[in-house]
Amino acid sequence: MSGADRAAERDPARLLDEGRRVLRLEAAAVSALEGRLGDAFVAACELIAETSGRVIVSGIGKSGIVARKIAATLTSTGTPATFLHPVEGMHGDLGIVSRSDVALLVSKSGETSELGGLIDYFLRLGVPIVALTGEPRSALARHARAVLDCAVAEEACPMDLAPTSSTTAALAMGDALAVAVFRRKGFRAEDFAQLHPGGALGRKLSLRVEDVMVGTDFPSLSEGARMKDTVVPIASLRGTVPVVDGGGKVVGVVTAGDLTRLMERDEKWAACPVADVMTRNPRTAVIGELASAAVHRMEEGRIMALPVVDERGVLRGVLHLHDLLRSGAV
Repeated sequence: MSGADRAAERDPARLLDEGRRVLRLEAAAVSALEGRLGDAFVAACELIAETSGRVIVSGIGKSGIVARKIAATLTSTGTPATFLHPVEGMHGDLGIVSRSDVALLVSKSGETSELGGLIDYFLRLGVPIVALTGEPRSALARHARAVLDCAVAEEACPMDLAPTSSTTAALAMGDALAVAVFRRKGFRAEDFAQLHPGGALGRKLSLRVEDVMVGTDFPSLSEGARMKDTVVPIASLRGTVPVVDGGGKVVGVVTAGDLTRLMERDEKWAACPVADVMTRNPRTAVIGELASAAVHRMEEGRIMALPVVDERGVLRGVLHLHDLLRSGAV
């Protein structure tokens, strides 16, 4: 390569063009997968969701790296999975496989020699095989119970050699499979939290509204109260006061904004009944629900606080956005 050619390769504009070209090719490879999903994808989901054992995920080289990630995603979303190296498998690690398992094999060509021994063993044991491959007529595909076509038009590598678009497509197909399976199994946020107890994510998914709410010494008002009675409670509850009926059920809220607007338009604001000013049937949070769900409701309604009620609608506390922020629920 001449000095001029080397200089051209280092040109910033050329580097940006190359990066954009790669992203376009890989985005196109992933987008093309959507039209190929059909009965085989449903069959793969059913096989994995119904297994009483584990998903044994395997591949070699770059496909092996993709297989490891797919196994990790399945496990973290409630489907036990493990990566089995095809070479190590043929040298003693096949002991982890049971007849109740499902095999998920990743191979661009579908002709990977290292997978041959695993395929034979799975077939002898009666373990169903799901194939993620770029060659739906390959040897791997012929032995699979379900074949997910991950073919790509070209690799993003300029020489069309290094696995780039193909590994991105296989990874995306693995994600699609894992998410569809956990939907099929009814996997919930609470289940996810149990599998992710550490760090910020675990905290966010395990925090309940009762862990954050003001649950004692919080004021509330009756429907018969006057607006002059709201001034001190609004200040102490940072802008929002629940209104309850005779049985303690929440029937409305009065906010600092309600009070300010009333004072601007009515000189006799102090004598106004709370029932004439309050917002009826307000949004609430329920004891036992995730704090993150309450955050979503507050953001949606652009409100700073929610009354917290039990299953009967009786007031049990007040939840503030500031406290949710401090707790890590946001």
